[in-house]
Amino acid sequence: MAMKLSFLAMLLCLLLASTPKAHASVFDVTSATYGAKPGSDVSTALAKAWSDACASPSASKVVVPSGTYKLKEATFRGPCKAPIEMQVQGTLEAPADASQLTRPDTWVGFQYIDMLTLSGGGTFDGQGALSWNQNDCHKNKNCKPLPVNLRFEFLTNSKVQDITSLNSKFFHTHVFRCNHTTFQQLTITAPDESRNTDGIHIGASTAINITHSKIGTGDDCISIGDDSHEITVTDVTCGPGHGISIGSLGKYKEEKDVTGIIVKNCTLTNMENGVRIKTFPDSPSPSTASGIHYEDIIMVNVSNPILIDQLYCPYTQCEQKPPSKVKINNVSFKNIKGSSFSPLAVKLVCTTGIPCENVELTDIDLTYGGNKGPLTSMCSNVKPTITGVTKALGCATSSLAPLPLSKK
Repeated sequence: MAMKLSFLAMLLCLLLASTPKAHASVFDVTSATYGAKPGSDVSTALAKAWSDACASPSASKVVVPSGTYKLKEATFRGPCKAPIEMQVQGTLEAPADASQLTRPDTWVGFQYIDMLTLSGGGTFDGQGALSWNQNDCHKNKNCKPLPVNLRFEFLTNSKVQDITSLNSKFFHTHVFRCNHTTFQQLTITAPDESRNTDGIHIGASTAINITHSKIGTGDDCISIGDDSHEITVTDVTCGPGHGISIGSLGKYKEEKDVTGIIVKNCTLTNMENGVRIKTFPDSPSPSTASGIHYEDIIMVNVSNPILIDQLYCPYTQCEQKPPSKVKINNVSFKNIKGSSFSPLAVKLVCTTGIPCENVELTDIDLTYGGNKGPLTSMCSNVKPTITGVTKALGCATSSLAPLPLSKK
């Protein structure tokens, strides 16, 4: 009996000893250790809390409690020793003046982390109004970089959920060299006049999932750049903005292929474009965009609901450039319903040198602005397979005369 009591006492001691360790895995920036306070700059406290959490041998959590905090800038870098979560419950405010940032293209960055979770219901406020007026990227291809609200680089097996990105100075979220990462329950907001405030831009990444989110900005809702593969976008509501876009592609040397893109169950409202693929003329290197599928999309008052644009030219003096070298293949637009703001509901403008192949239009059921009249369609250098309701559009299948270049 004495031995049993001794054994039970030992177990109780071990359990009590383990309790402080469980609490030690939470790193609250407002604790006495870090000293952050609402209304003050939390940069130093947050950097220290991250460093301690990242070094923890067990799973850890950095917490920013409710309240509003200033954050000059931050880069959270791994690798960390164990899974790590940053839970932002309050609001982090960026400097209104972008010149205060030492990394001019990034406000908050996460790099080289496996099993990161960013969550908490909080807000990253980029305070971008001043920068929008200074942004000339819509007319100057050599414009200076502006800070991205949230930049994710070299993440694996990670999750970003239940946060808000507000009024970024440039792109809200930039995803680069990430693998097996999910973005869900995000709110991304900027006024429609804010230039280049893409909601989520993805490049050189694989197995990215974006779901159950609401995005309204002054540019693309979601844009997917070169070397992107297995990208899935589902249950996303967009508007205002310029659409869910592949590209633009074909601008730089040695761009890599884009493959395996699925966009499904999304609603697009009051947008300049709906679902589109855009490539530059005069591509310096050949590449391919293939396996791209848009399905079950609702359009509400969208100017260009379905668009392939291989004459994309946001800058001036592209009129005499050679055709795009991006090959578009195996693309489908299925079950797309709603209203078009313009009578031209389907515009497929492919490159003269390399026509699009295996393009499918199925059950495209759109009306022109509340039944204002019949819809039309335009096809150049592509012979799409047309089935279902789409037959009513009568998309032309022969090459057309040179078309005006898109500048949006």
